Amino acid sequence: MKKTLTLLLTLCLLMIPLGMANAEERKDIVDTAVAAGQFTILAKALEQAGLVDALKGGGPFTVFAPTDEAFTTLLKQLNITAEELLARKDLKDILLYHVAPGKVLSTDLKDGMKVKTLQGSDVIISTNPVKVNDANVVKADIMASNGVIHVIDKVLLPPQNR
Repeated sequence: MKKTLTLLLTLCLLMIPLGMANAEERKDIVDTAVAAGQFTILAKALEQAGLVDALKGGGPFTVFAPTDEAFTTLLKQLNITAEELLARKDLKDILLYHVAPGKVLSTDLKDGMKVKTLQGSDVIISTNPVKVNDANVVKADIMASNGVIHVIDKVLLPPQNR
């Protein structure tokens, strides 16, 4: 029994450097996304919309973060440039539709679950496969000091912006 407890304790201690560090040591949502390198358009959009300070705040927040590839697809679909997207009057609403208050982890998700966004509309969760509306979750549960990021492969548009 003592050997088993010692082994379990050793395994737990070994896991800490592998990403299970305290929240105080983690970067906030914005810095975590920027460091990942695949959210440059999202970072520019957050800056343009004046949301960087809010998402660096206490939270917690859940962010459904579209990749640069997702933004590139949207730009082609809308036949606009990144500059035109960043100049849209509804940019802030589009971004807030990707953020929910609280920390919603993948283990909290239920099929058909509605999650209220900071924009005011709900997103619908599917679990087989895991989707937010019609965007696939390609990586879940990226922990930040003030919440969690779920990487998605499509930019979500609020109902009135579709």
